[in-house]
Amino acid sequence: MSKLPKQNQFLDLSDYGRPIAKVIANSLKNTSFTPIHVTIAFVISGFIAIACILNEYYWATAFFLVLKSILDAADGELARVKNTPSYTGRYLDSVSDIILNLLILITIWYVTDGSLVYTLLAFFGLQLQGTLYNYYYVILRKKHNGDTTSRIFENETPKALRGEKQSNVNILFGLYSLFYGVFDKIIYRLDRDAVEAQNLPNWFMTAVSTFGLGFQLLLIGLMLALDFKHFIIPFFIGYSVFILIFILIRRLINR
Repeated sequence: MSKLPKQNQFLDLSDYGRPIAKVIANSLKNTSFTPIHVTIAFVISGFIAIACILNEYYWATAFFLVLKSILDAADGELARVKNTPSYTGRYLDSVSDIILNLLILITIWYVTDGSLVYTLLAFFGLQLQGTLYNYYYVILRKKHNGDTTSRIFENETPKALRGEKQSNVNILFGLYSLFYGVFDKIIYRLDRDAVEAQNLPNWFMTAVSTFGLGFQLLLIGLMLALDFKHFIIPFFIGYSVFILIFILIRRLINR
């Protein structure tokens, strides 16, 4: 099951792991494995990637970052094939992502002996990029009656779905709001009119998908493997300029 109707699907450059993720999800459909177990697996993969960076095993790092992206897609796929959507899984996924993102960039700072200030700027830019992509993607899904677990405005604690505890949702939503609240507010202030956008064409969403976490991790892995590790932090700082460019294009499309 896709997050969007077939006619509204676009080439998502950050979602290259989806075909394998579907295979994993279908293989686990009739087992006791839950989406939460798969989320934990991608966290483990992320930590292995960090260990590989510290030991300068950069091709292995690339492998585990890609594996992390595949498993990151597989938890949602498993929730869909088992028909067990949950806010617990949705927020655990996001909280795990942002913590791993910060740790990965801090590790790169450590092995490159770079600037911690620039590293934090890169992290801020990377998160804003991902937030813009997710903002547009969720708007598109709402418009076309796609997947509904994610919400455009994450400003109040949702009611727990069948099979999950409200207390878990409360805790994880609190963490989500703490970690993502500032990024959500910034992107909304920069492009609040996007909520009413009538046109988010496929080519545009494909371009914005370069802001997706899967594509970001792929770039990090390749830059490490190709010995461009000193360029990772400057790249994500510079690439943040495209946040304003994509917003401008979105407004021109919907004039």
